[in-house]
Amino acid sequence: MSIILRAIVSAFRDLFRLRIAWTIVWPVLVSFLFWLIVGFIFQDKFSEIIYQILDRIGIGEWLQNLKPDWIASIVLGLFDLLVLIPLVIVTTLLITAIFVMPALINLVAGRFYPDLKRQNGGSITGSIINAIIASVTFVLIWVVSLPLWAVGVGIVIPFVAAAFMNQQLFRYDALSEHATKHEIKRICAENRYSLWGLGLLTGLIQFIPFLNLLAPIFTALAFIHFGLEHLKLLRTEEVAK
Repeated sequence: MSIILRAIVSAFRDLFRLRIAWTIVWPVLVSFLFWLIVGFIFQDKFSEIIYQILDRIGIGEWLQNLKPDWIASIVLGLFDLLVLIPLVIVTTLLITAIFVMPALINLVAGRFYPDLKRQNGGSITGSIINAIIASVTFVLIWVVSLPLWAVGVGIVIPFVAAAFMNQQLFRYDALSEHATKHEIKRICAENRYSLWGLGLLTGLIQFIPFLNLLAPIFTALAFIHFGLEHLKLLRTEEVAK
């Protein structure tokens, strides 16, 4: 069984542990309520910004000429939703990475990797920088790719964006407490495609209704198992030499 598959299976198994039941729910609730309030307060301004973006990429004129008017309103509302969804996803993932990840690492490491020495190669600054890069790039992918939805190609964009976000956000934090700086760089460099593959597989759950409530915690657990398993193998190879 490949490490990717083992990480997926292990993460799925860990979801049913009572200790993380509340951990699954509260990041999603906080994120949803936050953007619900923001959307309600700035609804008109939000729609205006979206329309301006659409106008600059050539869709605004088409939308303005679309008749009857209620169809244009529905289409504009769908574009609003396309922007709102990634904002909720990004916020939930960031909450998970910043506030939930340390507890999940302790849970997984304590049970499955108790002998893995902690080298603390990561840092809070590194995590923040990594989170900023991941979230900004994720949102840019969505915004820049909006015109592609008009020609049907946009359907692949959410999956690419989710794969990037997951692997960029969680690969560093999953290793930051146990690996050295050199080990983090080496594992990420040598497993670049595997990390993207894991990011894509875990990202698929984000688009399945109801199951997407589990997606942030599931993704975090999968990357923790993946990272610590690779770290364990790397140190075993180093000792064997």
